[in-house]
Parts: sequence; structure tokens; C-alpha cells
Amino acid sequence: MRTLIILLYLVATPLWAHPHIFVNTGVEVIIDAQNRLTHLRITWEYDELYSLLVTEDLEVDDDYDEVLTAADLAKLQGFDMKWIEGFNGDLVVTLNKETLALSPPMEPTATMANGKITTTHLRAVLAAPEVAATDVVVINPFDATYYTAYDVTLPVTVTGREGCKLTRKLPDIDDALRRTQAELAELPPDVETDEVGFAGIGERFATQIVLTCAAP
Repeated sequence: MRTLIILLYLVATPLWAHPHIFVNTGVEVIIDAQNRLTHLRITWEYDELYSLLVTEDLEVDDDYDEVLTAADLAKLQGFDMKWIEGFNGDLVVTLNKETLALSPPMEPTATMANGKITTTHLRAVLAAPEVAATDVVVINPFDATYYTAYDVTLPVTVTGREGCKLTRKLPDIDDALRRTQAELAELPPDVETDEVGFAGIGERFATQIVLTCAAP
């Protein structure tokens, strides 16, 4: 619903300022026995239209019954894991405001139900830092260009440690819309956002996931 409201407000802006793909997102935070943040498992549930385009492009589920054969699953699994060099997976994770390096995606899965493709993948936190009681971890799924809109509507959970809490920090939509519309109004209609340093639009509309843990 929040993404729909944003889209309605932005409908009068240039096409490149609109989301084209809508992804419901979930996150599992994995902490080991030494209280180290070791992995994140990300869930992406794609909107019906994009799911349809993907299945048609990959020639999956030709009879539209959503019963996928082994061959279908082989085509679908990992279709969204073919990342170009430098792509961050539309995910930024910080510990006390310091960005953490993440591995490429691992262990991809894919399913389909109710007209939507759902995929998961695992990413290792390369430094595997210990999460102390005073630390704050922020998990921020977003596409900087806002071509894809990530909405944190699926479960966010912690595995491996008691006493941790995950909270969703919603963006200030009114402020983000005012800033975006004001900046867009000043741009020529044929300008590319990257050319004017406007590629950070997606972050202002992003929901942050904040992890805090009590002393072990």
C-alpha cells in the first residue's frame, strides 16, 4: 500500500522516476554462537506482472497452473542472481554507520504461487563482526535509481541469538515526495538522472530494518 501511494504521487513525473518492478521483501539475520553477524538470507516476492514477464521469457509454466516441473525450476532458480560486477544486490548493511561488505549471492531458491515468483538467496557478511549490546545494525534494501521498489512486508527474523530485536523504520514519505518533486521539476524532460547526481532517489523511499541486541 505504501508503494502504491508513492507511485500515485509520482505519476506526473518522468517515467524514469517511477518504479517499474515491485518486490515484497523479507530478511533473516543469522548470528553465530560467538554473537557474530555472519549471514543474511533475503526473500524477494515479485509483483504479478513482472512474474508473468519472467515466466514467459524463460518459457516456464506454459499452462499457467503454477505447478512447476523440475525443468521449470531449473530455469527459474537463480534467474535474478546474474549480477553485473559492482552490483550490491540492492542491499546496504551498516554497523554503527559503517558499511559492511557482503558476499555475492549463494544458495538461490525459487518458487511460484498466486501469480508471484518468490526467490531467496544467502549473503555472507565478510567481516562477521560481533554484535554488542551497544551496536546498531541497519539493513537497507533499496534500488538507488528507484526502478525497483522494495517494500519490507515479509517477515524479518533473527536466527541464532536470543535477545535481539528487529524494527522497521519507515521513511518520511511526505518529505521524500516534496524533495523528489521539487528536484524533478527543475530537470529537463530528457535528462538522465545519473548525469545530475540524482541516482539516490530510491533510498529516500526505503524502509530500514534496524537490529539491536541485548547483552548475551
